[in-house]
Order: sequence, then C-alpha cells, then structure tokens
Amino acid sequence: MGITHLIALGVALVACITDMRSRRIPNVLTFGAAAAALIAGAVVHGLDGLGTAGAGWLVGAAVFFLPFALGGLGAGDVKLMAALGAWLGPADALWLGVYTAVAGGIAALVVAAARGYLQKAFANIWLLLTHWRVNGVRPLEEVSLETSSGPRLAYAVPILCGLVVTIWLR
Repeated sequence: MGITHLIALGVALVACITDMRSRRIPNVLTFGAAAAALIAGAVVHGLDGLGTAGAGWLVGAAVFFLPFALGGLGAGDVKLMAALGAWLGPADALWLGVYTAVAGGIAALVVAAARGYLQKAFANIWLLLTHWRVNGVRPLEEVSLETSSGPRLAYAVPILCGLVVTIWLR
C-alpha cells in the first residue's frame, strides 16, 4: 500500500466521521483532496500524472452521477467518489464504484431491516422501477433523498468499505 492509498483512506475516514455526525461531507475535504491529488500527480509524474488524476476524478464523479441526478445520493457522495478517484486513477475509481455499490446495497438492507423499513424499501424499489418503465428513467419525488421518510444511510461508510476492498484486491 502506497502513500496515495493512505491519503485516500484518510480522506474517506474523515468523510465517514463528518457524514455520520452531520449527514454532510464538507466541500473543503472533497475539493481539497481532489486538488491535492491533481497537484501530487503533476509533481510526481508530470503531465501523465496530472492526466491520470484528472481521469480518475472524472470516472469517480461519473460513476455515481446518475444515482445523484435521480435523487438517490447526495452531492457530497459524488464529490467524495471523484476525490478518491483522483487519488486512485481511472481504473481503480471504476472498481471503487462497483465495490461501493455492493457495500451500499448491503448496508441499505441492514439499515432498513434494523429500522423495520425493509418491506417499505422493497415496495419503494418496485414503485421506482414501475415509474421508470412507464415514464422513462427520471427522478421520482416520493422516493428521493429530499422527501423520503425512510432511514438515512451515511453513504461515506460504504464508500470507505469499497475503498478498502479496492485497495485490498489491487
């Protein structure tokens, strides 16, 4: 494990703490981490390093942009993924997205079950899929983060889990 992995883990850990406490991930953390990754890439590897960090940022942001646009994730989660992608590079940012999605799904099921919301969660998923089939893939206000009455998940935790698996399997 290199220094870039340690930095990414530190960023994700701080994001977890702030997300669990306030349900927010500060811009100073996400933009600061992304800027530091771009600068470090340029200093250590020149234009190739800057390009790799920039591509990682783009992939990290793109991976969860659609769930954000559909009202299922907060902007801080997308910005955190982008910042971590800048540290990891584009290929690992893609794997980070895959492992985070799996961890997020498991965490959502556990939280929903623990809060007695599992049946309603499955009903909402069915409602969302039906809405998409009839109306096309677009947000459904009743099940968005803004209006849902369901339990909230600090998504920085699954992102940290996805990061650990990404680094471990590297």
